Amino acid sequence: MKIIIDTNALMVPAEFGVDIFSELSRLGFDEWIVPSGVARELEGIASRGRGKGKDAARVALSLMDRCRMIEAAGTVGNVDNLIVELAVEMKVAVFTNDAELKGRLRDSGVKVVYLRQRSYLASVP
Repeated sequence: MKIIIDTNALMVPAEFGVDIFSELSRLGFDEWIVPSGVARELEGIASRGRGKGKDAARVALSLMDRCRMIEAAGTVGNVDNLIVELAVEMKVAVFTNDAELKGRLRDSGVKVVYLRQRSYLASVP
């Protein structure tokens, strides 16, 4: 199964020490998709961020080589809109910890994967 990975989800390994790829595989996901807007957000955080966020963004950028990057129209300001549109169009799940985005995805009928108890991934239909 395919899953789109959001910006904050790619930062989970550095922030919480969770191997997201093993966890996603455990949940049955074998193709990990990163929209180009997510990459741009991470590059911005890595270059302009501070402290742990900056370090987590750098780790996230290094993990992206394990994912399939897809070019998608959109700017940094509306990456969430893009993720919702892509998930509905492609009929795929989304891995995010963003509460607002999770709600929008669920309202659109998209399966959501998220970090639970800071130690493993769980999903909601």
